[in-house]
Amino acid sequence: MIEIIENGLYLTIEVTEDQDVRLLHFGAAPLEAAIADKNKQGFRLLELQLSGEDRAEYHGRTHRASYPGLRMVYAGHSDTVNALGRKLEFSLADPISGIQAMQHFQFYKGVQIVRSWTVLKNAGEAEVAVEYISSFALTGVDKEGGGERNDKIEVTLAHSGWQSELQWRTYRLPELGMYHLADRGSKRIAASNTGSWSAAELLPMAVLHNKESGTSLFWQIEHNGSWHWELTDQYDQLTLLVSGPTEHDNHWWLKLAPGEEFTSVPVAVGAVQGGFQGAAEQLTSYRRMIRRPNEDNELLRIIFNDYMNCLWGSPTTEKLLPLIDAAAEVGCEYFCIDAGWYAPGEWWDGVGQWEPSSERFPEGIKYVLDYIRSKGMIPGLWLELEVMGINSPKLAETDDSWFFMRHGKRVKDRSRYQLDYRNPKVIDHANGVIARLVEQYGVGYIKMDYNINAGIGTETNADSFGDGLLQHNRAYLAWLDSIFVRYPKLVIENCSSGGMRMDYAMLSRHSIQSTSDQEDYVQYAAIAAGSPAALTPEQSAVWSYPLREGDDEEVIFNMVNALLLRVHQSGHLAELEPHRRSLVKEALDYYKTIRSDIPHATPFWPLGLPDSEGEWVSLGLRRGERRYVAVWRIAGEAANVQLPIEELKGLEPAIACAYPQQHSSTWNWDKSAGVLTVALPPGKTARLFEITS
Repeated sequence: MIEIIENGLYLTIEVTEDQDVRLLHFGAAPLEAAIADKNKQGFRLLELQLSGEDRAEYHGRTHRASYPGLRMVYAGHSDTVNALGRKLEFSLADPISGIQAMQHFQFYKGVQIVRSWTVLKNAGEAEVAVEYISSFALTGVDKEGGGERNDKIEVTLAHSGWQSELQWRTYRLPELGMYHLADRGSKRIAASNTGSWSAAELLPMAVLHNKESGTSLFWQIEHNGSWHWELTDQYDQLTLLVSGPTEHDNHWWLKLAPGEEFTSVPVAVGAVQGGFQGAAEQLTSYRRMIRRPNEDNELLRIIFNDYMNCLWGSPTTEKLLPLIDAAAEVGCEYFCIDAGWYAPGEWWDGVGQWEPSSERFPEGIKYVLDYIRSKGMIPGLWLELEVMGINSPKLAETDDSWFFMRHGKRVKDRSRYQLDYRNPKVIDHANGVIARLVEQYGVGYIKMDYNINAGIGTETNADSFGDGLLQHNRAYLAWLDSIFVRYPKLVIENCSSGGMRMDYAMLSRHSIQSTSDQEDYVQYAAIAAGSPAALTPEQSAVWSYPLREGDDEEVIFNMVNALLLRVHQSGHLAELEPHRRSLVKEALDYYKTIRSDIPHATPFWPLGLPDSEGEWVSLGLRRGERRYVAVWRIAGEAANVQLPIEELKGLEPAIACAYPQQHSSTWNWDKSAGVLTVALPPGKTARLFEITS
């Protein structure tokens, strides 16, 4: 029996006399639940399915009871310490196929999270084919507490979609179709993404809470392509299996020749005493640890981007100059020219050369970029460097090897081809574009968009479509790493039609993430408030786009959307009535006084996770004795809302409406209950409060 206690995490691993390796426990408290001996064989350290191998008795599409996963035996382990923290490595081997597996558990100092992945090596004499390999496997996630699984276990997911990202929902298992009527079944709760948008329908993360024990297990898959996790049951226990792509779910299949290795997609897994709030706190700390060090996440400079509810991808010198003046006047520090700068008219299917349009910029684009600099701002440009339009002039210089291919045809999506970043010519092309923008034009900010989903993958130099996609995903990350080495101060925003690639393979590299293309500022409130559960607040870029036709409250609502996160300013600022533009400036001036707190703050939600169907939304950030609380009324006519802040119960904090100064709102603090009651003016309104304890 191997007992591990590290950073508040408890692991129990059993190696039997037959050298079977079993992960009996992973949690925020020691193992207390009794596990019957007859059930322990289901507590696998990993699952591995090879083609041509059998499976045990279980029905359905679950990945449990795999072979040679059930046959793997202990081959040693190591327990070391590196710069990140403690590191466990368990070696397993299959005596029949010769396949070897190394299960890695990397701890991180100060957080209750491990990063887990598996390395396979074919040490046999014959080729093997892999259909499934887990990055993390844990049976018995429901074993704490004596109550019924249907009642005590709940799972929180973040549904996603274009303009509807970050829709958090919590479910009981029966609400997801898993009823505990037998000790095993064919049903699974399966969350999967297939394609090059990692967050097209679900974010690659979840939280499982045991209401009886008060503990939570949580995980995030750190991959920018296809992934899969599932909850299934066996031996009357609930099993969690987390992985990258699989054959059954994602069209991934891999051949391993003798001597070859494969590394699975990394997964971060943690456990806390507490609910979603505790999981979010741990994930926030961990995400800051694994992120590329950069000044952008400390300085939090304010970005103006001319797209949303503004120029809509049709910039010209004439349109931009007054916007640049207005953006500088209100205090923006980056000015990013969005889509359309490279084409005279309709440009969607012709992108690929990334040369500025002389019709849009008669004096040359450098004239406008220099004008941005003359106003004290850093210039930026929009790019979509992973695609090429089907009518791009650049196609004359390419061949099929540049692109994703399936069934002998180039893969198209929305009139674009997907570039294959395994191809050195594609890398040279991408490097050349970045070098021109940075070294010739002096660009310091790139909005890197990605508006297609390349689907299941490519057949070029791959064992399966999914294998080709995974290779490309990793090649793109390697290219991105090389760009940041070459230009360490360059800021590259991660945008995929908004938040369609919101994952920590990308966000461990990018300092900033577009959260949505939502065009309705009222609908944006819940998306903005929910974003710090998926990424750090300082990486969460939220549009604020006051409308020409709006009123004061519309400006205030827009600004509150972004003030606790990363301000992505837009809208026709030059055409706003002066008083309304002054409200924008007031907000940005205030932001500059608090933004040094944001990279060190912890998010919290006084009303629970936001619900776009609810009437009120609230998000707070906490740093030390200071708290910032945003509150929005998005529907209904209730005059006030009660915001529980239980950690301040019994105290008498100083409370002020921080934005706007002329707020027409009232509030009351109930010391004994720890509840802040806020009354807002009627309509769709929002305010930001500052609380000092």
